Amino acid sequence: MTIESFSVEYDTNNKDNVFSRGDTISGRVVLELSKESKLDHITVKAKGKASVLWNEYYSPAHNIVYTSKEKYFSIAQDVLDDSTRGSKVIAVGRHTFPFTFQIPNMELPSSFKGKHGKITYFLEARAIRFMRVDQKATEEFFIVSNEDKSTPETMKPQYMRSDKKHSSGNVILNVHTKRMGYQQGDNIEIQTEIVNNTNGMVTPTYYLYEKQSFHTKLKRKVYTNDIIKESGQPVGPKTELINNKILHIPNLLPPTLLSSSIVKLEYRLKVVLDASLIGNAEVKFPIVVLREFNKLQEQNQSVV
Repeated sequence: MTIESFSVEYDTNNKDNVFSRGDTISGRVVLELSKESKLDHITVKAKGKASVLWNEYYSPAHNIVYTSKEKYFSIAQDVLDDSTRGSKVIAVGRHTFPFTFQIPNMELPSSFKGKHGKITYFLEARAIRFMRVDQKATEEFFIVSNEDKSTPETMKPQYMRSDKKHSSGNVILNVHTKRMGYQQGDNIEIQTEIVNNTNGMVTPTYYLYEKQSFHTKLKRKVYTNDIIKESGQPVGPKTELINNKILHIPNLLPPTLLSSSIVKLEYRLKVVLDASLIGNAEVKFPIVVLREFNKLQEQNQSVV
């Protein structure tokens, strides 16, 4: 085999190895030949796209595949010296072919891999030889949105009430939070007011869960998963209690993703009051997880 190895690699531009719109990404295609060979082109493409795919099985004769794609950009370069027409003779040994791309200065959703879909950015290199199958190599790189998604709406306090009534009594659940928007690693401070007018014990449970949505022209599919589940202080019969609870958002939790039309990631805060005698009382809040925007700016500005 003439081509011993063929790969594409890139240089990191900050300690987290992430890029944002408008950044420059540089690297090289590496080619190793065991004997002299003719090449027509060596191309490199930088690509960004989203894709969704899932199957729904109804019967042996009825299986539907739902799929959708969304393209963000595709930029190509030919890195082989094209000063001479036709094929170029490449000597035995290791050769590197540098390239540089500027990531388009447009709104780009962050890299994400979910249950039924993903948003990916990658480099794709091809060695093209006449009458031969192209040699191909790919390398993924990661983009995070550098948009500050905080708005006045995300900074407002939230409040919700649930009143579960029964012939044997009722329970009232009042839940307050200071805001809707939080950065990665922040604490969600929750104030819970519980009125237990039953003869049994009631216990609150606090959830932070993710909601992944995948969209095609024909159907939407939703996947939910608990990120945090913690119990609160039990409340005895005929008792009122005000309780403060803190949930810590994981530092590496992916931020809320709404800018893709086919892949979305949202979060919810849910408080469930387990009242076995009359049924559960429940409230839900939207939670917006924001990228640590200022930290990301500092990292990008520190790159020389």
